[in-house]
Amino acid sequence: MAKPGKVPKLPVQQLIILASCRLADPISFSSVFPYLPEMIEGFHVPKNEVGRWAGITSAVFSLSQAITGVFWGRASDRFGRKPVILVGMICVMSSGLLFGFSKNLPMAIVARSLAGASNGNVGILRTTVAEMVPQRELQPKAFSVMPLMWTIGSIFGPGFGGALANPAARYQVFDNGFFREFPFALPNIVACLFFFVGLISGALFLKETLETKKHRRDYGRVIGKAIVRSFRKKPKKHRLLIDEEQSASLLKRSPTSSVSNVKASKKPVFSKQSNINLLTYTLLALHSVAYDQLLPIFMHHPPQTNRSSNPDVHLPFKFSGGFGIDSNQIGFLFTLYGIAGTLIQFLIFPPLARRYGVLNCYKIVSLSFPIIYLATPFAVLLPTPLTQQTAIFSIMLLKCFAAIFAFPCITILLTNSAVSLRILGTLNGVATSVSALGRAVGPAVGGAMFEVGADRGWAVLPWWVLAGFAGVGAVPVAWIVEMEGFGGGKDGSDDDEEADRDDLFEVPQMGAEDVARGGVLVADVEEDHIGSRAENNHPLSKTTSKSSGTAGVGTPLRRVSSPIGVKESPGPGGKNNRLGNGLGHSRSGFGAGGTSYH
Repeated sequence: MAKPGKVPKLPVQQLIILASCRLADPISFSSVFPYLPEMIEGFHVPKNEVGRWAGITSAVFSLSQAITGVFWGRASDRFGRKPVILVGMICVMSSGLLFGFSKNLPMAIVARSLAGASNGNVGILRTTVAEMVPQRELQPKAFSVMPLMWTIGSIFGPGFGGALANPAARYQVFDNGFFREFPFALPNIVACLFFFVGLISGALFLKETLETKKHRRDYGRVIGKAIVRSFRKKPKKHRLLIDEEQSASLLKRSPTSSVSNVKASKKPVFSKQSNINLLTYTLLALHSVAYDQLLPIFMHHPPQTNRSSNPDVHLPFKFSGGFGIDSNQIGFLFTLYGIAGTLIQFLIFPPLARRYGVLNCYKIVSLSFPIIYLATPFAVLLPTPLTQQTAIFSIMLLKCFAAIFAFPCITILLTNSAVSLRILGTLNGVATSVSALGRAVGPAVGGAMFEVGADRGWAVLPWWVLAGFAGVGAVPVAWIVEMEGFGGGKDGSDDDEEADRDDLFEVPQMGAEDVARGGVLVADVEEDHIGSRAENNHPLSKTTSKSSGTAGVGTPLRRVSSPIGVKESPGPGGKNNRLGNGLGHSRSGFGAGGTSYH
């Protein structure tokens, strides 16, 4: 809990752990882009049909994600964020391996479908960030962490995806029967290593953020804390360190708290602003993801020769052909693209979003997408490969800038439009599903339009269709209103980081006689984010304790910690007249300290 007058801070440690869980997904996802056209060609698909089948392969991933997104969101609301995140990572890792070992097109499509069906973590991770950081002034930084991981993954993914695809033909050390039989297995094996790191860090150190599950015993964190303590100096003898998971199991929560945690919210999931944000998010995902997946196909497509003497070419609009570059060069360009995105995400987005507002930034970048898409196909008309690749990379940078701003902005707007934190997991699950529908439609339509354009000599066709979708997506942005969110000012949960550093946790309902056994105990209590925006303004009902009497009602109460063993602690009867839990004061004037409310 934030102490009075204390500026709220980001829970940096937990965000880093969450980021390690997120990083593997974009690495696995984006590593496919450079070699997907080559992989489909290896399944004996004609070159003029590669674009269509690449679009279908991408579409089944998103379509499966759309079907299961709400399921994953509801599962996280029921079982907790952490277990669902870990299970999702295991499923995505397994389906990625299956894709790498695919020997024909149907097997590859099934593997991508399974990967999409198990990829519900994007909404759950977003919900977890929202529960960790409810303060509006911290949201631009906090909500840029997950897109930043996506951007960093976009650096490594295409880089090693293009470099490690078909290694038997490129590197002598891999020239053996295994990699000749499975030429695209190596990038997916490497991606599994990132999943493994995320799984270990998440299982051992990630905190549960769902209010109804955050106090249960987490054996993974018990093991993680034991590992951390083994590398630390032993604590002083006069301090008794209490494990958070053990103390949580001893917690006797007040009736008010129990009812508040168990009682289901009857508020609707969708408000008017939630619906508008879901619509714009779906259209953004449709055209942005379709562009990113169509671009490698355009780069790999053979160039058109003799345009000046070709009767089917009518410049400036009727022409065909691509860049004719291989997967290695495509991976290199996408790696530079990811590096630029990281710099934009880390250095440019947070200060501009704070200065001009999230909604204003989103309105501006929404208008830029159609212009970027309209300009893309004309890069191929430049005279030399160097100028062509320079032009397309410049356009990619503009697209990167717009996307880096757009996705965190719409995520913040959608999160703050929720009517309650309790249904935020479900809302983000719905957002994952509807945006996945957009990601399914976009690549499928883009791939089909690319095939039609290649057959009829209209290279501009798929890009201008995407520009049309982007233009439609910019219209409802005019009706978006930036909501207040759940922060409620500067009172936030800032002491979690200090609790992790000190390894000192709450000791609830402990009497003074327990202190005599082991010296002085120090307690540190986490703030409970209970209920929705309206519920956060409700006072706790009065609580009766043997040592404290009956508390008054009428002001909002917050949990704070008191040193155990201090005379005149701030419980009822103490100097500050705060509502205590029976530990802060006793009839004899000596207390055991503990949790109080003010």
